[in-house]
Amino acid sequence: MNTDRRETPAPPTLLLNVSSSDAPCRIDVYLTENLEEDLTRSRVQRLIRDGLVLVDGAAVKPGHAVRGGERIEISLPPTAEPAPEPEAIPLDILYEDDAIVVLNKEPGIVLHPGAGARSGTLVNALLHHCRGSLSGIGGTARPGIVHRLDRLTSGCLCVAKTDAAHRGLAAQLADRTMRRSYLAWVVGEMPEREGRIDAPIGRSRRDRTQMAVVHRGGRPAATRWEVLARAPGLTRLLCRLETGRTHQIRVHLAHIGFPVVGDPEYGLSKRDARMRIPPGHPTLIQALARVDRQLLHAWRLELIHPTTGEPMQFEAPLPDDFGSFDAAVGGRQ
Repeated sequence: MNTDRRETPAPPTLLLNVSSSDAPCRIDVYLTENLEEDLTRSRVQRLIRDGLVLVDGAAVKPGHAVRGGERIEISLPPTAEPAPEPEAIPLDILYEDDAIVVLNKEPGIVLHPGAGARSGTLVNALLHHCRGSLSGIGGTARPGIVHRLDRLTSGCLCVAKTDAAHRGLAAQLADRTMRRSYLAWVVGEMPEREGRIDAPIGRSRRDRTQMAVVHRGGRPAATRWEVLARAPGLTRLLCRLETGRTHQIRVHLAHIGFPVVGDPEYGLSKRDARMRIPPGHPTLIQALARVDRQLLHAWRLELIHPTTGEPMQFEAPLPDDFGSFDAAVGGRQ
């Protein structure tokens, strides 16, 4: 693998369409929370001051308030980071054509290169599989990446092979016409059959690598949930995203007191999770002890094909660890 550091060309301009549900908001805050690129607020402010961020074609100041309906263009300067190299990593492909690839992402694989993960990522695998035919809108390090899944989350992920497809899919994310449904096991027995969590999410003030419910300065976020099964001290949920904030489902469920089983950042320790299980259920205790990641699976993805306009729906089979937990825990309606 070539690891020489070299100057890479500037990526194409990134485009964001501001939803009315995201406004009003300072543009530097909005971009920090909504860009797929993990940029600090100070770097976003530098980009704005350097004239690299345009709102409806005009330069603005970092304190400019977006109101909804604006089109934001962001030009990232070239970096000296090495471009990711193609790697022959197996992919579980649910669908592919000339415009998109839909994957069943396995748990544990990192989405794109970054600090601590320069190889072995999904992007490395996609570069090999697609032979370089990926959208460039996400930049050199994130070709084709339209939306995210956390490293330890499994399931449906759509990748754009062309810039036109990327723009179309990004627009569906912005206007909420792309629908994403997740399966999750949470600690605790939810008393209601279904519900909706409406709580703004932003960077945690205690740990900037994590997200939190932030009522002042957080971005609007809503998650619908429905109980699929219950077991002593546990609940199996179907969660539907109304918005797409970073770590949204995990943060929301932890906020209402029902964290995702095995969540290393927002969940309970194994000891504390065991304490939620009523006495007399050793099988459940053993199942919890075997969990080594958050039991969150992006089960269903619904979208409009960005080229043909055809409605499409994909479902990702459960990974082995999630299926094994299902079998061990069982559950009742």
